[in-house]
Amino acid sequence: MPDHLFSFLWFYLLLLVQRLAELCLCARNRAAMARQGGREIAPDSYRWMVALHAGFYLVLLLEAWPFRIPADLLTWSMLGLWLLVQGMRYWVIASLGRLWTTRIMILPGTRLVHTGPYRFLRHPNYLVITLEFAIVPLLLRAPLTLLLFGLANLVVLRQRIALEEEALASLVSSSSPPGKKD
Repeated sequence: MPDHLFSFLWFYLLLLVQRLAELCLCARNRAAMARQGGREIAPDSYRWMVALHAGFYLVLLLEAWPFRIPADLLTWSMLGLWLLVQGMRYWVIASLGRLWTTRIMILPGTRLVHTGPYRFLRHPNYLVITLEFAIVPLLLRAPLTLLLFGLANLVVLRQRIALEEEALASLVSSSSPPGKKD
């Protein structure tokens, strides 16, 4: 192992601050959508997403502590990839604007978004999460976190995407004239 180890505690704290900021944005957007007649779909399923993410950060903390990471090619490569993924994350959030939440919400009268990364992918935010669940444990040298939560994420996202697809289908059918699909 190289002699030069750097503390990446700052990186872990940055992740937590970023998640908290996203939860605040979600709460604001969710409240605004509710005032406009929006409704949450399958709210009970959200607890699995919360448990997954809380578990990820807890196990990551336990496995990566004290966050002393070598300044090597893997570190800088993963940090660079993480920065690219953050660009995609904020592109997703900006593309959805006031519709972005961490929950499955339907706002009647709203059309599907086909701009930004949604031109290329149906669920780009889930790609961001999946990539982050791989990149962050690799960066912080946490192979157990990578394995456990990489697999758990796929299970949770499979259910989550199915629920979201149902919700999106109901949005399309309710916003299109009879006999016409969006």
